[in-house]
Amino acid sequence: MQGVLFDLDGVITDTAKFHFKAWSRLAKEKLDVTLPASFESDLKGISRLDSMNRILKFAKLENKYSADEIDAMAQYKNKLYLNEISKLTQKDILPGIENLLDELAVNKIKLSVASASKNAPFILEKLGLKDQFDAIADPAKVAHGKPAPDIFIEAANKIHVAPGQCVGIEDAKAGVEAIKAAGAIAVGVGSSTDLSEADTVVASTGELTYSVLAQAFRK
Repeated sequence: MQGVLFDLDGVITDTAKFHFKAWSRLAKEKLDVTLPASFESDLKGISRLDSMNRILKFAKLENKYSADEIDAMAQYKNKLYLNEISKLTQKDILPGIENLLDELAVNKIKLSVASASKNAPFILEKLGLKDQFDAIADPAKVAHGKPAPDIFIEAANKIHVAPGQCVGIEDAKAGVEAIKAAGAIAVGVGSSTDLSEADTVVASTGELTYSVLAQAFRK
């Protein structure tokens, strides 16, 4: 194991609630649609435009808006979301993550972020973690979002490590599929049965350690 590729939402911090709050407000204001709480999982781990298209499909409005109008709505959602995440602090780092980053650094493991979020640099800065990562993959530079492997391949390339020498950490089905498709070892976080394709699954971020990742890699 030479590198670890981190998803952001649900692994380093939990911003999913902020995402859904922003999507729900957009859907109500712009589409006059109320998103059910169960729809949150449908938007987990995918790009902004993919999320927008899923909402339009749910609302049976997929052919009503132009590409420019859809992009404008996605940008409005991002404005709402940025207002929420501007309140993030170090206290919002998920349990065990700071210790894990320290352990990986001691063992000279390269660290890269593979998130569908274009706001990853801003979020890491708010959390005080930006300097602990060697690279952050830019989702704007990859052709396809998760479950395609592109973002994890890009994250590995940015730390000059082959994906096969990396462990990826994810809390979403699409993310686990992306890690596996990239040729890396997948560690899933959470109790969801959707993580069944992961090589190793832990119940929470508090269980993530260098030893757990190294054992997953050796398996």
